[in-house]
Amino acid sequence: MERTLVLVKPDGVQRGLIGEILARFERKGLKVVGLRLLNVPGPLAAEHYAVHAGKHFYEGLVEFITSGPVAAVALEGPDAIATVRRLVGKTMPNEADPGTIRGDLGISGLRNLIHASDASDTARAELKLWFDEGQLLDYDRAIDAWIVAED
Repeated sequence: MERTLVLVKPDGVQRGLIGEILARFERKGLKVVGLRLLNVPGPLAAEHYAVHAGKHFYEGLVEFITSGPVAAVALEGPDAIATVRRLVGKTMPNEADPGTIRGDLGISGLRNLIHASDASDTARAELKLWFDEGQLLDYDRAIDAWIVAED
């Protein structure tokens, strides 16, 4: 099993697309193991986008991600990172394939609805950045607890 981070950016939250986006991942068989709705503080945004510091679009990324609420989602499943990246589509919505989240729902460049971790090391680091220790659900343990509670 693999875990990855998805952020539904302020445009997706403002347009009421959190449910639609999460449903696509769940229909594909991925499990939501963490979910937070938050206004992103500047330091968190800066750390999240640190890899882009100094690039011409860095300030715009930080400004946009802090402009409104974000849904931070931890997903789990086999090959979760690659699966999520395929479902999300190319960065620019006008270049994303139909059937992808950005291809179907995206409008423009930076306002492309969603962020998804691009590799396992990135996913691990981003999940630690957005979720504290113990905030992610362990489904195996949760299922065992449900079975015991029903007996």
